Amino acid sequence: MKKRLATTLIMLLSLALVIAGCGSNNSSKSDTTKEKEKTEVTSGASKTSYTDPSELKDKYDIVIVGAGGAGMSAALEAKAKGMNPVILEKMPLAGGNTMKASSGMNASETKFQKEQGINDSNDKFYEETLKGGHGTNDKAMLRFFVDNSASAIDWLDSMDIKLNNLTITGGMSEKRTHRPEDGSAVGKYLVDGLLKNVQEQKIPVFVNADVKEITQKDGKVTGVKVKLNNKDEKTISSNAVVVTTGGYGANKDMIEKERPDLKGYVTTNQEGSTGDGIKMIEKLGGTTVDMDQIQVHPTVQQDKSYLIGEAVRGEGAILVSAQGNRFGNELDTRDNVTASINKLPEKTAYLIFDAGVKERVKAIAQYEEMGFVEEGKTIDELAGKINVSKENLAKTVATWNTSVKNKKDEAFGRTTAMDNDLSKAPYYAIKIGPGIHYTMGGVKINTNTEVLDKDGKPITGLFAAGEVTGGLHGENRIGGNSVAEIIIFGRQAGDKSAEFVKAQ
Repeated sequence: MKKRLATTLIMLLSLALVIAGCGSNNSSKSDTTKEKEKTEVTSGASKTSYTDPSELKDKYDIVIVGAGGAGMSAALEAKAKGMNPVILEKMPLAGGNTMKASSGMNASETKFQKEQGINDSNDKFYEETLKGGHGTNDKAMLRFFVDNSASAIDWLDSMDIKLNNLTITGGMSEKRTHRPEDGSAVGKYLVDGLLKNVQEQKIPVFVNADVKEITQKDGKVTGVKVKLNNKDEKTISSNAVVVTTGGYGANKDMIEKERPDLKGYVTTNQEGSTGDGIKMIEKLGGTTVDMDQIQVHPTVQQDKSYLIGEAVRGEGAILVSAQGNRFGNELDTRDNVTASINKLPEKTAYLIFDAGVKERVKAIAQYEEMGFVEEGKTIDELAGKINVSKENLAKTVATWNTSVKNKKDEAFGRTTAMDNDLSKAPYYAIKIGPGIHYTMGGVKINTNTEVLDKDGKPITGLFAAGEVTGGLHGENRIGGNSVAEIIIFGRQAGDKSAEFVKAQ
């Protein structure tokens, strides 16, 4: 009895100490606030335990600069080929711009399309992407891209990264945008899945590892110089370097230099997208292509510069002006939709959708949490909340629903994403405007992902993949093609850099 009493007293004392300890740190914060912070801190890639800085070695087979989708794909492929790769990421977390991707990954002739009765072809994917880029795409790169898109979906699926929920994006005629099974945003799901596999393969990932220079001797790349945790620079030797540092969408100076007309636009890019890789490669004699081709995304929440994914329109949303009227084909290419918004006096518009769209696009729940979404039990109530004409908005939605029923958009010729009308209450709106989203330009590579010099010759031992490269998209990128690019060419960079190292 005494023993049981003593045990009970000890447990009560321990509980009291735990409660006191919890209360002493943030006594002013509510339990809800603390729980929310805990969720934010432990969500996604942030809960990953990265490689300890003390474990950084002096030499690796392959150094991969950048831990986004392209970098992690390259690392996994190189590891599978028997290499000893390392990933160096300048930001505190892995993911890069991949983490922000929301719509999905385009691919044609996939097993998931076939399972769902979608009759697609690589040739159709090629032609529609070429048309979207106004015929200026690098055709060899584009052909490799479409022909290897289905195998990229299979590769992800083999690692338990399943993209079997299909939708459509602007400029496409078939449902070839592959999303996670629950319809959620593709970026976080992809990063979490790739990172899990990278860790399982024991590939070291160093964050806060800012690569300052790619080293070279006698015309051959020999490694990198990296500043780890903002301390002294360290030289890392390697037989090959793969650059996957992303674009320059967050570098205002570079944007303004290439496109003065875009000065003042908000950007959807994460702050690490500053063009570092492009600058380092140029110093080695690498050349660039399409640097003035910068994509402005039409649907960006302006206050927080947050991308509202194309999947919202792909699942049936429409765009209306401040007067409550449609003003164009919402599923036209991004440059054309952007131009139509910029012709409005306000240069902003509203995405209008219903409960059905919300159910099909899980990312909308995140937009709600961020305070972007207005809700109305009826169209009239929604119109009042966003201060547009109730009469106009009601007429617009009714006309659209008739168009969906008849499968014919008399007003603007929209032919896709007309499977569901907007008749399921409640109704929602998000105010949007254009924002800098993607840099089509970058360093020139070939289909082996070898970086080319001004004479079109490969720089020995140097490879690149993802948004750091240019040429694939031409003058306009199709939504869903960037995620496909980082996987397809990231894999190729890992494969070809491993082949190069083995041949040494």
